[in-house]
Amino acid sequence: MRLLIEQVKKELPLYEPDTFFCGTNTSCVGCPKKLMELVDTDLTYWEHQLNCGVVPQFDDIRRFAKLCKNVKRGLVRNHLM
Repeated sequence: MRLLIEQVKKELPLYEPDTFFCGTNTSCVGCPKKLMELVDTDLTYWEHQLNCGVVPQFDDIRRFAKLCKNVKRGLVRNHLM
């Protein structure tokens, strides 16, 4: 999970201001702001859990990876990546 979190931080523009905007543009496919908030929330949650000594189950890792993959796909559709 720690490796996955590091990879997500490297590949997704989590803390860049351009990705945390609400585009009222009609060509918007999925809200980039909401997508990034979802990833940020899960990422923060798992960082805290890992620091507390909680070991994630395989399903938790799979679910987080799938979320990140889908968010990345949404960002590509919106031309943010």
